[in-house]
Amino acid sequence: MKTEIGIIDSNRAAVAHELGKILADETVLYIQTKNAHWNIEGADFCDKHKFFEDQFGQIDELMDSVAERIRSIGHFVPTSLKSYLSLTHLSEQTREKNDSQGFIKTLLEDHESIIIILRVHIKSFANDFHDLGSSDFITGVMETHEKMAWLLRSHLK
Repeated sequence: MKTEIGIIDSNRAAVAHELGKILADETVLYIQTKNAHWNIEGADFCDKHKFFEDQFGQIDELMDSVAERIRSIGHFVPTSLKSYLSLTHLSEQTREKNDSQGFIKTLLEDHESIIIILRVHIKSFANDFHDLGSSDFITGVMETHEKMAWLLRSHLK
């Protein structure tokens, strides 16, 4: 059945494609945060193990909400690892040392790069594609990433 929500098909397709990229970024960030949770070592293991668990839980919720937003505007969600790797702007990280400071710095950089991309899309979704709902939606996603970045940044002081 055709999706009739007051946004022309080409605009919905463009927004869905960009949301697919955001979903890919969320998925890669989720895996990177799981990596930190699973592989953290050091005197602060217990504290950081739990901290990373809280963070990947939030990202899991973001992933689900982005996927649902794509479906709500009438498109299917990319779901293969191959598609995520082709859509994400993030890169996989390898480390020599599994310390909290290294994991936190890497995760913070990724959150901040996602925030910058989301901030650009807030205006383009509203102004270029006339999708205020998706613009508002990613504003909330951005705010979640801003808070998560603040928490990461606080561990580096």
